[in-house]
Amino acid sequence: MDHLNELNPAQREAVLHKDGPLLIVAGAGAGKTKTIVHRIVNLINEGVRPENILAITFTNKAASEMRERARSQLSIVNRQSFPFVSTFHSLGVNILRENAPLSGLSKNFKIMDDGDSKSLVREAIKGAGYDPKQYDPGLFQNIISKQKGEGVTFEEYAEGASDFFSNLVAKIWEKYEELLKREKGLDFDDLLLKTVMLLKENEAVRKSYQERFKYIHVDEYQDTNEIQYRLTKLLAENHKNICVIGDSDQNVYGWRGAKIENILNFEKDYPEAKTVLLEENYRSTQNILSAANEIIKKNEVRVEKNLYTKNKEGEKIGFYEAADEADEAEYVATKILELVDAPADSSFAGSLSPRARGALPLAPSRCETPRKEESAGAFSDIAILYRANFQSRILEEAMLQYNIPYQVVGTKFFERKEVKDILSYLRSAIDRESPSDIKRIINFPARGIGKVTLLKLFAGRREELPAKMQLQIINFYNLLEKIAGFLEQNNLSETIKFILRESRIEKILKDGGDDDLERLENIKELVTLSKKFDHLAGEEAVIKISEEAALMSDQDEIKEKENVVRLMTVHAAKGLEFEKVFITGLEQGLFPHDRLGEKREDQEEERRLFYVALTRAEKKLYLSYAASRTIFGKRQYNVPSEFITDIPEDLIEKEGGNILKTIYV
Repeated sequence: MDHLNELNPAQREAVLHKDGPLLIVAGAGAGKTKTIVHRIVNLINEGVRPENILAITFTNKAASEMRERARSQLSIVNRQSFPFVSTFHSLGVNILRENAPLSGLSKNFKIMDDGDSKSLVREAIKGAGYDPKQYDPGLFQNIISKQKGEGVTFEEYAEGASDFFSNLVAKIWEKYEELLKREKGLDFDDLLLKTVMLLKENEAVRKSYQERFKYIHVDEYQDTNEIQYRLTKLLAENHKNICVIGDSDQNVYGWRGAKIENILNFEKDYPEAKTVLLEENYRSTQNILSAANEIIKKNEVRVEKNLYTKNKEGEKIGFYEAADEADEAEYVATKILELVDAPADSSFAGSLSPRARGALPLAPSRCETPRKEESAGAFSDIAILYRANFQSRILEEAMLQYNIPYQVVGTKFFERKEVKDILSYLRSAIDRESPSDIKRIINFPARGIGKVTLLKLFAGRREELPAKMQLQIINFYNLLEKIAGFLEQNNLSETIKFILRESRIEKILKDGGDDDLERLENIKELVTLSKKFDHLAGEEAVIKISEEAALMSDQDEIKEKENVVRLMTVHAAKGLEFEKVFITGLEQGLFPHDRLGEKREDQEEERRLFYVALTRAEKKLYLSYAASRTIFGKRQYNVPSEFITDIPEDLIEKEGGNILKTIYV
């Protein structure tokens, strides 16, 4: 029981609760992952078999962290088996693959990522007799996704369609489902919808998983949507040993279906539930928490709590009033150089504005002198947050101008064209009847195969093609045959190298420009990533790497070992923490975002989003506002965000401009 000594009283209370429903309301930085991990360890110490424990979260990164921390703790108690720790979607994949025939699926079904899904919707619009240029595929993709997230099937939606638009959606949705079936594929939402349908309709399957997962833990419960809520309720309905952990103040995904009611109504769903409040914060200084508490207390729909810490009071929150977005970006860049004590050469500094030059400690040959890791700080300690993606452009320009290494979080590795091409080669090699994969690669590298040829090929009219074109197609399928044969005898990483050589992709990219060489480097990185699947048999390895690619989230792209500044939206930052955080674009209409017909729940979600942004910071916060900004090509003039005036004046110190004098009159 030594592991309990490192817990505070509230954490210990949550950990020691064994049977029955448990709601853990965990404020930002209050050690929720630590609490879940110790709870799992304690259950095993109490005699619960590890394989009877399930822990579900939202991202691969969070699941991996929880898994590793649990593994570290469990090594102390010397156990061989291990709890099932995964994301919601990975759990769905696991259940569906184990019961594929009962769901009318192939065991090796393909998971369509967001891009694949959108392409199929575009094709479905054409198939329904409409023009994708007039009918936005993204709009219909979002509608279908939202309906599935609410637990609505195509049949149920079509039955209730009563006007032109809903009938239009039904036509497109029907074609979309036909295309998914042709591809032997499921989209993200199907992974949960079909799992719930299977559990609901098949009593034997439902009972088997209820007995397998007798103790269930759900992380970030405030972010669950309707279908995720139904899934956990079905799994827990027999034993009711469900522990949910979350924070209503961090519900920021209402726009994609997350229901704050799930956490607020937990005690109604489970009247016998025990509730534990985790309010002690281990992440931030007291000044940061005081600001966060002041911000969030204006919300009405929440579980009342007040974060506190035994950490230092800390520095005040820096605030800068910028003339425009370029001035704001320059302020952020020069402040970062000041924080890491980065040297600059005189020629470099000479190109900067007077204020920027004043922020830089001059030293000879900045560009040639490596930055020291033992300097005042590391670039990786810093994050720049913004409300909308378009804000990153000017900030990136400033990072480049000032030679600051950075990473924009949100560009997924597995969504890069060249990476998807290689994965399509792998999938096509094991399944020649995968139309979207064949279409993707049959003309890469170029084989002179056009749209008309493809139409005839997939219509089974290959004999109508010219002899030369038939030869090209035969050569392509022979290549797939060779890849399949190689995969049977070799591991996954070696097979990817084989594809590079045999397809001539490697030679073509080597002979190309800088962009092509970067694409080749990305494929080489794919070889490295694929090594963790080398222990699996060929087809299984392809399925697993395809599954990982499809389920990858923005946060999984963070290169933790790289000394770079991270740029990301506040939504992407949820669950992360950094020593120093810049929150930019704090203008009324941008953050909080100006929504047409704004409702109270929208306003409260914006306030929760700012609360999340504030609580990402450990030691120092910087807030900035641009008096004018160009949006959609039009220069507009701004007033500061209402959130600024909600922070007590004694917590803020001016970094520049006259904003404090203006807003605190």
